[in-house]
Formats: sequence, structure tokens, C-alpha cells
Amino acid sequence: MTDTVHTPEGHDIPAVFTRAMLDWLPWLAPLAEDALTPRHMAGLVDASRARSAYFRLLARDPEVLGARTRTDKDIFYNTKAGLPRAERELAATATSRLNGCIYCASVHARHATTYSRRGEDVQRLLDEGVAADLGERWNAIVAAAVALTEMPMTFGPAHVARLRATGMDDLSIADAIQAAAFFNWANRLMLSLGEPMPQG
Repeated sequence: MTDTVHTPEGHDIPAVFTRAMLDWLPWLAPLAEDALTPRHMAGLVDASRARSAYFRLLARDPEVLGARTRTDKDIFYNTKAGLPRAERELAATATSRLNGCIYCASVHARHATTYSRRGEDVQRLLDEGVAADLGERWNAIVAAAVALTEMPMTFGPAHVARLRATGMDDLSIADAIQAAAFFNWANRLMLSLGEPMPQG
């Protein structure tokens, strides 16, 4: 299998899951950086996101983008209690892997690797898919993410009990659910608006 697929438009898009840094090509024109108004910047929340074509595209509806970004940041960066950052990123990676979002999987796989120092396990998830054996605690997180992604109504007490059996409290379980649920939506948004590209 090659690492890229040659598209009719002449772009090479990644064809395998990777932890490499990727770019993203929007199919619709994003706002230009110099066209961003204070309202757009408020929607971006972080000024650095103005460099991203993805966020400049979403900035066409800045109020929605602002709500989306604050939700994202609270789920992944508010780690005073609940699940460690590495395992929130694992849930997002598993969801992205199942949904086929190569770009999102690359971003969250890198974060999961950085915060867990379990790069071989993260790579196994990317290479083998959500059935990879990552140890019971990580397997429980992946199983919860899979249920929420495939059909949310199939997530239930057995998944919660399995997560709790690994030592998770209510806040940790909520974090696993929220990370998977958020990326179940975010993947579909990104997949419908553009495609990943190799950097360079």
C-alpha cells in the first residue's frame, strides 16, 4: 500500500493512518487572514488559529466556531480532575481511526503519544485499527469510543462498568465519553469540508 492516493485534481492525499504532521486542503474557500474581523477573531478564541485554513473556513460562522472551540478546549485541556490528557486523546484517536479521518487521527495520535509515552501502542491502534490490544484500560476506552461512534445507543451500562473496573471515577468516564462524542461530530465535519495533505 502506498502512503498517498493521486486524485484527479493532482493532489496526493495520505492513504494510511500516521502520526506525521499533515496539512489540510479545504474544498471551500476559507476567509483570508487579512479579512478576519474582530468578530471572526473572537470566534477563533486563540489568535494562532488564524493560520489554519480549517478554522478560517469555520470562522464564516464565528459564533458557532467560538462555541465549538471552547467546548473542544474544555474537553481536552481542562485536566484538573477526571481523565488524564493522554487518555482523552486516545478516545479522540480511536474515534478518528474508526471514522476514517486521517487528519484528526494524526493530530490526536501525536498528543496521545506525547502525554502517555506509549508510542508503540498508539501506532498499533493506527496500524491495526480499533481491535488492537492495548491493555485493558486503553481497550475499555477504545471500546467505549467505538460504541459511541458506530451507534451511540449501543453505549450503555456495560461500557461504564468496564471503564469503572479500570479505576475510573465518574469524571474520568465523562471525559472519555465527551472526547469520543466530540470527535464523532468533528470528524464528520472535517471529512465533509476537505482532505488531508502531506506537509510541504
